[in-house]
Amino acid sequence: MRILVAEDDRRLAAVLDQALREDGWEVEVVHDGRSAYGRALPGGIAYDVLLLDWMLPELDGLTVCHRLRGVGVTTPVLMLTARGEVRDRIDGLEAGADDYLPKPFDLGELLARLRALQRRSSYGEGVLLEVDDLVVDPGARRVSRAGAEIELSAREFDILHLLVSRVGQVVSRYTILDEVWDGDTDLRSNVIDVHLAGIRAKIDRPFGTHTITTMRGAGYRVDPGGRAP
Repeated sequence: MRILVAEDDRRLAAVLDQALREDGWEVEVVHDGRSAYGRALPGGIAYDVLLLDWMLPELDGLTVCHRLRGVGVTTPVLMLTARGEVRDRIDGLEAGADDYLPKPFDLGELLARLRALQRRSSYGEGVLLEVDDLVVDPGARRVSRAGAEIELSAREFDILHLLVSRVGQVVSRYTILDEVWDGDTDLRSNVIDVHLAGIRAKIDRPFGTHTITTMRGAGYRVDPGGRAP
């Protein structure tokens, strides 16, 4: 998951940078609105979410969001601001922001809102996730490999979707529990292992492939080009 953070308070920007990286994001930080606008334009880096402070120098976050929407950028935007009035929230949403969080905020809530925006975006209509000949269709909640449809349970689909959406990245057990079960299970439980065994039996074993690698002590990773040993 890749995020652009636009925050002129350098101390807060550094805190956000560290927290987001620990949460599994690839982070780029800028400190003014003009830089944020330039980085998020079409044809540049494809971000999963934009985190914009309202009171940025050069171009404020509201203007950045409005202009990006005007040139067709649909990347989800979470707006941070010290403004707390209802009218301000309405202005932010009407400018094209997807969510709004007033300062001061709880870091855990911010991370949860960002994950929700990323999930909502990746489940959008027509967005297919592909790793080699494995295709995950989030909108239809369908999975196929080499043209053959694969039946997964709801939990299995959610786990696979999460892993495939972060191809090449290690996804921790905590992240899986937090995003698939909303944290409503014990980290020491073997529930993830049971579901992963079921997923592997369906997407790999019949096709002689190896899609999900267990990174001992770290989590799980999906890599392209995996063949069964």
